[in-house]
Amino acid sequence: MGVGNRLAVRKNDLVEVIAGKDKGKRGKVLRVIPKTERVLVEKINFIKRHTRPGRQTQQGGIVEREAPLHVSNIMVICTKCDRPVRTGKVVLSDGKRVRICRKCGEVID
Repeated sequence: MGVGNRLAVRKNDLVEVIAGKDKGKRGKVLRVIPKTERVLVEKINFIKRHTRPGRQTQQGGIVEREAPLHVSNIMVICTKCDRPVRTGKVVLSDGKRVRICRKCGEVID
């Protein structure tokens, strides 16, 4: 997979982690990184970062923050089904391309 590939998730999507230490947790996508196929999810995959005192941060110490997850370890949650689903793309009658839930057919976008 190269650099311009499309991912099934977008910013502000509600997703569930399907693998790893945070399996079963849900959160909102804060950032999508297509180049490395990773996503940053709110309150998921916390890491401890040891920082030194610098110009911006006067105080050093241990900072906890989210680390990116691989896109294969998360699934989009359908608002109608309220469970993790695979998504498909379909063109509506007005020519607009949208994502749909593969289980119930509901439009996700």
